[in-house]
Amino acid sequence: MATYLTADTIKGLREQRGLTQRALAEAVGVTDKAVSKWESGRGLPDISLVEPLSAALGVSVAELLTGDVRQNANRAGNLMRCKFYVCPICGNVVHALGEGSFSCCGVQLVPCEAEDADGDHAIAVERIEDEWYVTLDHPMQKDHYISFIAYVTMDGVMLKKLYPEQEAAARFRMGASGIIYAYCNRHGLMRVRTPKRERPVRGSIPGERAQ
Repeated sequence: MATYLTADTIKGLREQRGLTQRALAEAVGVTDKAVSKWESGRGLPDISLVEPLSAALGVSVAELLTGDVRQNANRAGNLMRCKFYVCPICGNVVHALGEGSFSCCGVQLVPCEAEDADGDHAIAVERIEDEWYVTLDHPMQKDHYISFIAYVTMDGVMLKKLYPEQEAAARFRMGASGIIYAYCNRHGLMRVRTPKRERPVRGSIPGERAQ
């Protein structure tokens, strides 16, 4: 007879979280003997415990009940793990916190896989006052050009859309350290980390050298 929750699911998720049976029991409000019974198949948690159990195990209620746990590194909404989708027909850019299902111009879009920038797609990042000045020595022709440049940090995204005949360059107000992305319509998405920012000397006056 099928049950709404299996022993293997509870045990597997608990071990993945690095929890002991006692730690899980305390988080849910039961005894460690109760957890032991759940994991040995000698009992099931009351239906009222499913929601707090899923929270303690770091999964959704649906994932807990079905045992189909989706590995999602974007639960915290970390923009550094974001995805870019580009329509191959109109060049429309879709930005998402993680992988999803998107379509444009009747085409199902796939997430761009970023590669480290080098060679013909070297990305130069220069600090000018309080801005990052990003440039690429790259063709900007109708059949070969940089479609966009983006600056992504843990809590923000800035993107400049580019078109043929424009300069392959962008300016972004400097924030936290992050990643600069540039998308070539022929060769795809490239990336480079922003340079490390120099920390001011404590107690120094702006513009004055430390003694």
